[in-house]
Amino acid sequence: MTVTEVEEFLKNPPAGFSVEALGSGYRVRSDPEKSLVLIDDFDSCRGRIVFENSLGRKVEMHNLWEYTSMRKSLLSKRIYLLMSACKEDFSATNKKADSVTTVLKQYVVSIDGNDPLVKWQMEKGLDWTISSVAGESYRVDIDLTEALESWAAKNIHIKTDSLIKVEPVWKDASFTLKYYSDALFDFPHWLGFSKRNFKLRLT
Repeated sequence: MTVTEVEEFLKNPPAGFSVEALGSGYRVRSDPEKSLVLIDDFDSCRGRIVFENSLGRKVEMHNLWEYTSMRKSLLSKRIYLLMSACKEDFSATNKKADSVTTVLKQYVVSIDGNDPLVKWQMEKGLDWTISSVAGESYRVDIDLTEALESWAAKNIHIKTDSLIKVEPVWKDASFTLKYYSDALFDFPHWLGFSKRNFKLRLT
């Protein structure tokens, strides 16, 4: 896994990426044969960042061919995601529901889908969560929170404006696959039973 601040990514894009400066922000191009980009357009301190050839954080599939193609990409390409290190400020009630989340830094995170450990977990997770691709709609979230927390504990030290060190809370540390079947009586999906998730651990 590599974790790169957005500003550094735009300044020195990795191999296979190019960055074009626009009046309102940046356009990022990538090679879809080598990279699987799952980043929605977003606003940063440097303007609007648009990733061409990106499928977005939530990928929809409507037939077996699309699912097979997506699965092949996940297991063979380097996957790129946008994640945010945040600080939670609790209100006087000290309840999580009343907390305010402030984004401290944004990162482009990449993992190698062809890495033996990642590939094994991805295959196992997809096989476990998807019982019948052809006849059942489903949603599966692939979560990298634990991997990021482990990385952050060793590699970054974030301080607020008051110079107080904070332990970041990770936002958007996952991506979602949605498969929509044309089955007429897809009761598990209607009742919300076809939502699954699994965690990727990189150590």
